[in-house]
Amino acid sequence: MHANLTTPNGRTIAYHRTEGAGPGIVFLGGFKSDMAGTKAVYLEEWARAQGRAFLRFDYSGHGESSEAFEDGCIGDWAQDAMDAIGALTEGPQLLIGSSMGGWISLLVARAMPERVAGLIGIAAAPDFTEDGYWSEFTEDQRATLLRDGRIELPSEYSDEPYVITKRLIEDGRNQLVLRSPLSVPGPVRLLQGTEDEAVSRDTALRLLDHLGGGDVRLTLVKGEDHRFSSPQCLDLITKTAEALLA
Repeated sequence: MHANLTTPNGRTIAYHRTEGAGPGIVFLGGFKSDMAGTKAVYLEEWARAQGRAFLRFDYSGHGESSEAFEDGCIGDWAQDAMDAIGALTEGPQLLIGSSMGGWISLLVARAMPERVAGLIGIAAAPDFTEDGYWSEFTEDQRATLLRDGRIELPSEYSDEPYVITKRLIEDGRNQLVLRSPLSVPGPVRLLQGTEDEAVSRDTALRLLDHLGGGDVRLTLVKGEDHRFSSPQCLDLITKTAEALLA
């Protein structure tokens, strides 16, 4: 059973927390995914076997948490992450962010560096609302979004279309991390599949180049896609976490 956290702004955030030694691990999921995903559950089981504290949660509008997905934006979800980390963890945490969770973990590191021991980005997708959606929209799509406040896009990951809102795009511009100096306390490891169709290796290289700090590495895994959930990928994630926590 999950537990619920009520945040200062009244949202209900569903979470699973495992007690254990610190630094703990916090998993931050992707856009429209939830805390029941393969990577989140695998990492929780691994952390439990290691006796290490672990937290996974659903952003508002995702999974078991309150609010509608279409009402949310990057700033809301980053705030949810900060509220969850502030209330449910102690001391510095190793953030493991998948896709959008990679962007959100960078925002967390920027806002509360004292709570971050290091960061693992899995197919991290910083600034995707601007560099992915907005920059690739046609003039017609942009006009529809501005006129209707939303546009529906087909998704290869679910039967329902993705609803991209004007608020998501406009708020995203206030959350961009690749346009100004960016550093993360502690080591950073970026993991990226070469066959990822949602986040290109160019994005991974751009983030690698942009991040300040001495201990930043990118690992490209040939043949892996955006899900990055094969047994070999899951093993790589836990080995990477183990090395950073050693």
